[in-house]
Amino acid sequence: MAGQRWSGAGKGRGLSLRTVLLGALLVGSLGAGVTMLAHAAEPAVSIPPPALDPPSSGGGLQKIVLAGGCFWGVQGVFEHTKGVTLAVSGYSGGSKDTAHYEMVGTERTGHAESVQITYDPRQISYGKILQIYFSVAHNPTELNYQGPDSGPSYRSAIFYANDTQKRIADAYIAQLDRAHVFPAAIVTKLEPFTGFYPAEDYHQDFLVLHPTYPYIVINDLPKVENLKRLFPAYYRDTPVTVMASSKPTE
Repeated sequence: MAGQRWSGAGKGRGLSLRTVLLGALLVGSLGAGVTMLAHAAEPAVSIPPPALDPPSSGGGLQKIVLAGGCFWGVQGVFEHTKGVTLAVSGYSGGSKDTAHYEMVGTERTGHAESVQITYDPRQISYGKILQIYFSVAHNPTELNYQGPDSGPSYRSAIFYANDTQKRIADAYIAQLDRAHVFPAAIVTKLEPFTGFYPAEDYHQDFLVLHPTYPYIVINDLPKVENLKRLFPAYYRDTPVTVMASSKPTE
């Protein structure tokens, strides 16, 4: 059942269900029957847009780094979001030397699985991205876990790049808490951005490349459907992918 905390699910507490399934996928040992698992993700929450969402003062593309559990689902949501030009899975909150999947899984690096989102502020605002993040991409009331994954590497966090990003995010969290749109207080941390390190290639575009993978079917495809349902003006059927952006131009 989505949202339940599996015994020993955190990578810091041994192998998680996600890690076991990933290993099976990489060695080609997943049985065909596991793709028949039903969707069972936590429901999205319809929330108001941020009251404070000023137009971007800088020209050109902007970036934001968000963490909200497994980066596969967060990346998948924003790859399907209009105005986003690139969404990269990676690690933020720790050092470059420890920005590796197995090391992050020890829960001793300070890193969170994160997604660096590059967006065009003429098409989508910073505040709208936060609204999608809180509403669709993850549950911001869960402390150091999301769905079957637990540990600080799965924490909810906004790595703000400047005072404006911090101010808007802080005001929005306070707004949502006052409105009691969630059944519990938001636990999302606001952490200063110190670096982002892309994850290993096999993590990139995972939702797009493996739509029948059990973890994706249960936890992440419903998030994309919720994006389509709650934010139809910002949903695009054809995702923008890291794979496509890395292709050489002719």
